[in-house]
Order: sequence, then structure tokens, then C-alpha cells
Amino acid sequence: MITDQLASLVFPNEDPIGKSLRVGQISFTVVGVFRERVGTFGLSEIQRYTVLVPFSLMLYYTGDDAVEILYAQADGPEDVVLVTSQVGELLRSRHSRTATYVVQNLSAILDAARRIGTALTVVLLVIGFIALMVSGIGIMNIMLVTVTERTREIGIRKAIGARRQEILFQFLIEALLMSGIGSLMGVLIALAIPVMVRPLLPGNLRVPVPWLSVVVAFVVACSTGLFFGYLPADKAARLQPTESLRYE
Repeated sequence: MITDQLASLVFPNEDPIGKSLRVGQISFTVVGVFRERVGTFGLSEIQRYTVLVPFSLMLYYTGDDAVEILYAQADGPEDVVLVTSQVGELLRSRHSRTATYVVQNLSAILDAARRIGTALTVVLLVIGFIALMVSGIGIMNIMLVTVTERTREIGIRKAIGARRQEILFQFLIEALLMSGIGSLMGVLIALAIPVMVRPLLPGNLRVPVPWLSVVVAFVVACSTGLFFGYLPADKAARLQPTESLRYE
């Protein structure tokens, strides 16, 4: 049996079942194609181009009857503990007391992964909040400087009939554009990282891209720009034309 990725590479656009595949000096007949269904946190030895052969055939060619790892799958999460116990009893009944083996399940690994994931989520949320506050304050300071430098322009616009809402809207749009461009650059960099690290990952490990989180992050970042840009925009909208025109 060969993986679906190996089948696509060796037998493109054709059915590999019944075809011959040479491994070294030995010719094998393909009897099936499989795909690993579940992630195993890097514990699985199944890689992209794995070939599975019958145990009897391996014993015939290598003379080694030792099996390093056996995998068993329970019907559901609630059966994992029971199946682990049954596998242990089966091994004890078939091997001597001096045999060395370990029966493990993924429950402990899953629990540890959840705890690590929760801790990382909290840390990343704190870092993200601090980054948002720093960037928001930066946008506000830049907009305040912009309002000061464009005081005469604001006075001229008001003198020829521009309303307060128009000035407010103009500077809010500028704050939104500033935060939006920065957010877009951050999203593009974040999406590029999984693509760059993918060739470095072992086996079938992939870095998922949560598109909902990407959209939420972009919206929150833009909203932060609007929030911190409101104070400079309101300051610009409240400027009096006479005072603005006298500003040097």
C-alpha cells in the first residue's frame, strides 16, 4: 500500500492499483492507496511517500520479526481509556514478563496541548492588546501633528463653507486608511509565514490558517485606528475659522 501523495507522483492521472512499483531491487504490486486521516502530533511514522508492506514479506526479506510501534484506534474518545487497558492486557498475555513495552494514548498529549494552547492564547491576546494600544496611540499622535500642521488648510475650508461633519469625516477616513494599510501589511505577513515554514515541517504537518480570525483581526485593527483617530478628527472639526487663518 502506498500513500495518495506517492500515487500521484509515481502514477499521475492513472489508477495505481495493480501496477508495479520497484523499491531498490524488489518489485512490488500496489494493492491499495491510503491517506492518514488524523493528526498525531508528529508521532506517526507515516510520511508523504510511505510504503506499507505485509509483515510476512518484511520478515522474509529482512529476517527481523521485531515490531517497534503498533497503532490502535478507538471507536470514540470515550473508549480511549478502555482500549488502552485492553491493549495492555493483550500484550501481557502474549509476551513474557521480561518483555519491555509501553502502552500510551494521546489523551495526555491532547490535554497538554490544550493547556499549552490556552496559555499561548492568553499570552498572544495580551501581546496583541499591547500592540493595538501602542499602534493606536501612534496613530493618534501622528494625526494630532497632522491637524496642527494643516490648521490653516482647515480654516480655509471652513471659511468657504465646509461643515464640521465634513472635517471630522475627512480626518476619520485618513485615520482609517492609516490603520487599514498597516493591518493589511500585517495580515499579508501573517499569511506568508505558514507558506514559508511549510517545507520545513515533517511529514504531513500543516499550519492551518483560521480565516475568521484573520477577518476579525483586520476589523479590530481598523476599528482601533478609528477609535484613536476620533480625538484628532474632533479637534480639527472644532477649530474656529478665524483662529485657524491666523495660525502660522
